Amino acid sequence: MNNQVTKVTVNPKSITDDVLDRVNEMKEKDGFLLPKGYSAENALKSAYLVLQGVKDRNKRPALEVCTKPSIANTLLNMVIQGLSPAKTQCYFIVYGNELQMQCSYFGTVAVLKRLDSVKNITAQVVHEGDKFEIGSDENFQTVVKEFQPSIENQDKEIAYAFARIFKNDGTYVDTIMTKKEIDQSWSQTRQKNNKVQQNFSQEMAKRTVLNRAAKMFINTSDDSDLLTGAINDTTSNEYDDERRDVTPENNEHQQTTKELLDGFNKSQEAKSKGVSNNGNSNENKEEASEEVADGQTELFNEGTIKPADEADS
Repeated sequence: MNNQVTKVTVNPKSITDDVLDRVNEMKEKDGFLLPKGYSAENALKSAYLVLQGVKDRNKRPALEVCTKPSIANTLLNMVIQGLSPAKTQCYFIVYGNELQMQCSYFGTVAVLKRLDSVKNITAQVVHEGDKFEIGSDENFQTVVKEFQPSIENQDKEIAYAFARIFKNDGTYVDTIMTKKEIDQSWSQTRQKNNKVQQNFSQEMAKRTVLNRAAKMFINTSDDSDLLTGAINDTTSNEYDDERRDVTPENNEHQQTTKELLDGFNKSQEAKSKGVSNNGNSNENKEEASEEVADGQTELFNEGTIKPADEADS
C-alpha cells in the first residue's frame, strides 16, 4: 500500500485570472476605482512571476505550501491598494500555510498618496547631535518645530525618527518616535534579529515611523472601507500577536477562488468596524511593528531599494 502524500501545486495563473475577473466585476458593479495609471493586469502578471520563486523558511515553494484562498485574498489586497511587486512596493511571505503580503517603504508612500486628502509624505531620521525641537499646535497636536541635520552627525546613533503627511488643505500631520520606541516596535516583529535593521537602520527607522503614521492617518480618513480594510489587513501581517488558526479545514479545497473573492468585501467590512474573526473587538489589538522581511536584504544589497528619501512611489 502506498502511503506517500502527493503534493498539490497551486496554479498561480488560474488564480491571477480569477482575481482580475473579480476586480473587473467590482469596477463595473461597485464603481471601484484603481489609481490613475495603475494596471491591475500588469501587477498580477508581475505577481504571477514573483510567486513562482517565493519559498517558506524551509525552502518549500509557496505554491505547494499555501492555500488557494490565502493566495487569492493576498493578490486581491494588492490590487485594491494599487501596488505592484515589480516596483518593490510589496513582497510576499509565507506564514504557515498562508501567503501574506507586506508593504515596503515605497508601497506605504504609494498607498498614502491614494487617499483623497494626502498631497505628499516624507520621513526623516534624527541623529545624536542634530538640532531637533518639537512642540504643539493650536489643537495640542505634537508637531516638529525645528529640524537641522548635520553631515557630521550622519554616522552617530539614531535618536528619533519622524514622518510628516502633507494634506491637500495646506495642513500636515507629524508622527514622532524615539529610538526606544523604534526598538520596541522591531522587537515585536515575527522575524527576530533581522540583519536588515542592523545594516540599514536609517531606512528601516523611516519605514517604521512612516508605517505608524500611515496607520493612524488611514484609520481616521474618510476614504473607502474597501481600501482602508485592505491596508489594515496588510499592516496586520507584521504583528507578532495571536494569530487565527491557519490549518485548512477538510473541505477547504472544494471552495472555489471566486467564492473566496466574493466574500472578501464582507470580511473587510467587518474589519473596518473593529470586529475580528472570532467576533471580538480589535480596539485593544497590539500595535503593529514594522520590519522588512529577510528577502529584502538582497534588494538592499543589489541597490534595488533606494534610501527612503529617494523613494519614488
